[in-house]
Amino acid sequence: MTGSVIVFAALAILVLIIIAKTAVVVPQQSAFVIERLGKFSGTLYAGFHVLVPFIDVIRYRHTLKEQSSDIPAQVCITRDNVQVGVDGILYLKVLNPERASYGIGDYHFAISQLAQTTLRSEIGKIDLDRTFEERTNINTSVVTELDKASESWGVKVLRYEIRNITPPGDILAAMEKQMRAEREKRAVILSSEGMRDAAINTAEGEKQQVIKASEARKQQQINEALGQAEAILSVATATAEGIKRVAASITVDGGHDAVRLRVAEQYVAQFGQLAQGSTNLVLPANVGDVGAMIALAMNVFNQQSARGVPAKS
Repeated sequence: MTGSVIVFAALAILVLIIIAKTAVVVPQQSAFVIERLGKFSGTLYAGFHVLVPFIDVIRYRHTLKEQSSDIPAQVCITRDNVQVGVDGILYLKVLNPERASYGIGDYHFAISQLAQTTLRSEIGKIDLDRTFEERTNINTSVVTELDKASESWGVKVLRYEIRNITPPGDILAAMEKQMRAEREKRAVILSSEGMRDAAINTAEGEKQQVIKASEARKQQQINEALGQAEAILSVATATAEGIKRVAASITVDGGHDAVRLRVAEQYVAQFGQLAQGSTNLVLPANVGDVGAMIALAMNVFNQQSARGVPAKS
């Protein structure tokens, strides 16, 4: 009885060992490379699989997730012979588990070394001042070169990012002084440009003011000239209308008597003004004969009327 139990236990243990060797569960986003009697047999992906006991062996286990690989800091020499420390991080993914197993011994180490050499080569093509602004181009160049080499390893290099670029201390101090001088230069330039623009705006404003003032004076003179012209025209029109009315009044009955009376009034008024002044004057001998003077004026008036020209009162 005891022997039977021992045999049964041994068989149970053997069955468990066989099941452990043959039943395999592959996790999601993983791939197992199987060898049969030392030769590649196939690749197992996520799920439950059964192997041939003692013949099939899981030789390599790969993750199909995107992996990050740290690239150690290294010293690179720029085109202008300045040493800078550069480190970065690399992102890659296994696309072909078979090639990743048999195409290269350690693809992580190989890609890391290749990334360092490629980075040194790319840094050596540019000057120190451009290393910071050319990060994107450097990253793209490194990824392109690594992708060419890693294709035969079944690995896809997705991207590379430079983390730090560290120049020597004296170079950093010189760069800081240069940047400070550049900022001061830009400040002076901006200040001078502001003063120039202000002067231009002031001159332009004065110019516009002079132009507006001259246009205002011109318009004022035009308006005054138009006003004077209209006034002269109004006076001339009124004078002409008055002359017409005087001429029309003379032709009616009593018109000549009115003319004689008007002449006599003007004569007396003007003679009275002469008498008030203290200036010595030479007068005709018959200046006091009002009748004679009126007769003379009426004679002139009659002559003008005979010619058809109305006399001025």
